[in-house]
Amino acid sequence: METRNNAKVDFDRNGYAFLAGFLSAEETAELQQKLEVFIQDVVPTMPPERAFYEEKNNRTTLKQLFHLSDYDPYFEQLLRGSKFEELAETLLGEKMARGNVEYFNKPAGVGKPTPPHQDCYYFMLTPPQALTFWIPLEDVDPENGCLRYVKGSHRLGMRPHGRNATLGFSQAITDFGTPEDLAHEVAVPAKVGDVLVHHGMTIHRAEANQSPTRSRRVLGLVYFGESAREDTAAKEAYQKKLREETLLMG
Repeated sequence: METRNNAKVDFDRNGYAFLAGFLSAEETAELQQKLEVFIQDVVPTMPPERAFYEEKNNRTTLKQLFHLSDYDPYFEQLLRGSKFEELAETLLGEKMARGNVEYFNKPAGVGKPTPPHQDCYYFMLTPPQALTFWIPLEDVDPENGCLRYVKGSHRLGMRPHGRNATLGFSQAITDFGTPEDLAHEVAVPAKVGDVLVHHGMTIHRAEANQSPTRSRRVLGLVYFGESAREDTAAKEAYQKKLREETLLMG
């Protein structure tokens, strides 16, 4: 209960919370094992808009996966009836209507920066009742691309986003870098077992992976509150555009 209460205070004030040791060694080992099997057996069957690579012809540079919970019941169970869903309800103050599981990686030496953005720009929800749990599968720090949050930005509305060339993050905040942004930005290193959680309106980004030997693999659990309504027409148009851009990029 104390962990939930402390997380709620931080989440409401800063737009994110750091959950030290939220997962046991056994839980993280199971996550890693299930993910390895998924990457080996399922990823080759996924459509290109759900599996992205830093280098198209190099399978070792897998960058992003979307909707793992649509393909594997293990990841669906991670979402539903879990301690993640319970905490999500505490943080957003309502039941969760839906969710999905994502995977993010910055391969050693080639992992590019994640541009500053707000998740709800992609989600297209009214009201923007959404959050993401960010679960590192290996230690993350400034060298291999830990998250950087702008504290309190979840209370300041949607910033303008525009076209960005980063694969998997086609839109980025166009006016990022104001004195207020820089004054309130915080880098948040995390170890295996720790979990970060941020509001869908919180501005965040990550630097490139500068380590020649370490990757930066992360699992993301996304939840939408039951009050949130998706602009389905806008979302479908955006996804169509993303598919077309993916095909054009080869």
